Amino acid sequence: MCFIHSLTGKTNTHGPGENFMSTGNTLDAFPSMGSWLTYALGTENDTLPAYVAIPDPRGAPQSAGNFWGSGYLPAAFQGTDFNAANPVRNLARPAVATPENDRATREFLNRLNRHHLQRFPGDSELAARISSYELAARMQLSVPEVSDISNEPEHIIKLYGADAAGNPVQDLKAAYAKNCILARRLVEKGVRFVQLFNGAYQTGGEGVSNWDGHKVLEEQYTKHGAVMDQPTAALLTDLKQRGLLQDTLVVWCTEFGRMPTFQKGASGRDHNPGGFTAWLAGAGVKKGFSYGATDDFGYKAVENAVTVYDFHATILDLLGLDHERLTYYHNGFERRLTDVHGHVIRDILA
Repeated sequence: MCFIHSLTGKTNTHGPGENFMSTGNTLDAFPSMGSWLTYALGTENDTLPAYVAIPDPRGAPQSAGNFWGSGYLPAAFQGTDFNAANPVRNLARPAVATPENDRATREFLNRLNRHHLQRFPGDSELAARISSYELAARMQLSVPEVSDISNEPEHIIKLYGADAAGNPVQDLKAAYAKNCILARRLVEKGVRFVQLFNGAYQTGGEGVSNWDGHKVLEEQYTKHGAVMDQPTAALLTDLKQRGLLQDTLVVWCTEFGRMPTFQKGASGRDHNPGGFTAWLAGAGVKKGFSYGATDDFGYKAVENAVTVYDFHATILDLLGLDHERLTYYHNGFERRLTDVHGHVIRDILA
């Protein structure tokens, strides 16, 4: 694992912070990093999406649509969201339709779609809709197969903790563990970008759903750690033992850190974008390496401060892309994930 202890953000608010980490902009409707990578690198299979987002079993993050949205990029590059608990949405064939009729209907629709597309050349949204429907048809077979973990051996189930049970925290751990297994299976199948979430946006207060520890941080994090730790560690172990980690970059990040002090009248801590930690593992990064530091109080990055732009530029570089050349023309500008900023953090590269 390669730690960056000096990340800095632009905002201390969840929605804009999540947007910034996932899209490089605090505002809504900008392309997610996964969409940029899908736009740049394309897909490696024709039965699964190139980009899959796996929401936490407790629900979606606050900026869900922006996390895997394509923004101003063509809609074909947006992420497809599903998880182990809800793998197939609106993909099942109606019971009254035979496989033969279903196939004949798809072939007829394909001819109609191609004829319609010829009438509107250059309409990327129309082409994306057609492509998504065609992919959905293929996913009728591929998604149930890849999301069915019942054929995983018992030692893998135990490694991830997918057999945990007995109380709400253990049940959540098992559900998250199944999502981690799904992530590994998607990587094995050639899905290029897999986005795995831990924690969910919750309105009306704090609890076991999210990491936003303003009031009772120790009580919350004791539960969250029990949900996250074993499955996440198992995912790294499993990727490594299968030989996948040498070609897979694992990025663990959040939108900001926590303050080093308690909030007044509470046992929790407020948001802190001034200095926080992320780690990377796998392809291209130094092993057992730490970069940057906050001050002695843990409040502000003071050694090798890293912006989110630098973070994104480094991730793109590890995937073989020059962040200054990965552009898309939109509204009179050559847009980039890193805007006009960002430098690759060369010191962490293997």
